[in-house]
Amino acid sequence: MSQESLVEIRNLNFTYDSRPVLTGINMTIPRGKVVAVMGSSGCGKTTTMRLIGGQLKPTSGEVRVAGKVVHELDGDGLYDLRRRMGMLFQFGALFTDMSVYDNVAFQMREHTDLNEAMIRDLVMMKLHAVGLRGAHKLMPAELSGGMARRVALARAIALDPMLMMYDEPFAGLDPISLSIVGELIRKLNDALGGSSIVVTHDVQESLKIVDYVYFVSEGKIVAEGTAEEIKSSTVPYVHQFVWGEADGPVPFHYPSRSSYGAELTGRAARHG
Repeated sequence: MSQESLVEIRNLNFTYDSRPVLTGINMTIPRGKVVAVMGSSGCGKTTTMRLIGGQLKPTSGEVRVAGKVVHELDGDGLYDLRRRMGMLFQFGALFTDMSVYDNVAFQMREHTDLNEAMIRDLVMMKLHAVGLRGAHKLMPAELSGGMARRVALARAIALDPMLMMYDEPFAGLDPISLSIVGELIRKLNDALGGSSIVVTHDVQESLKIVDYVYFVSEGKIVAEGTAEEIKSSTVPYVHQFVWGEADGPVPFHYPSRSSYGAELTGRAARHG
């Protein structure tokens, strides 16, 4: 990917205590592109996003966003950088005691000096973009899962961020909602002219909307490429993950000291 970079991750290593989580990670997120980070649970995908957002500091290496090394920023610098980021949390994470309208208005009230008339226009604009302008008076408890995710998306883009990060945006959605959210991620990224990072298990839906994919396994990048390149990958782990195959490097059965047949035979002998 040769376009101008918004996020650059170089030789990144991160450990929890002495346990390595990320090892030698190199990623580039170009401006204006949607990039997916895929891999099985526990491989380090969400940790990568936390390092980009400055919630964690790398053990070594660096994460550079808009030309700034994130872990070198002071509190004010990090706060300013985060204002230019949007985050869609898994399952939305809406404020349950606030209406749809107030959820979307929250960031505008918190981070700007806009008057309420201007905030109202912007809130309704963001809700219209996700198809929920008519739901602005509803409470989160009155929303379906797909609607809640779309409200969360409207809240995440409230300040027109240069970088959007999505943590499992398709989890728990029905096929229609899943498709709608996928299309919104792509359309909003193009409309805002920013960049998006999508951390997901949903391979097939993600490959419809992304420009580039990084596959992470055991804290390392094992494959990268366009959607078509990933679909045709011969890397055993990637092939198994993309096509959902039971046989491959990722085993279905948790390791056991004895074979299933031996265990049954031994049990039969004990009770015979």
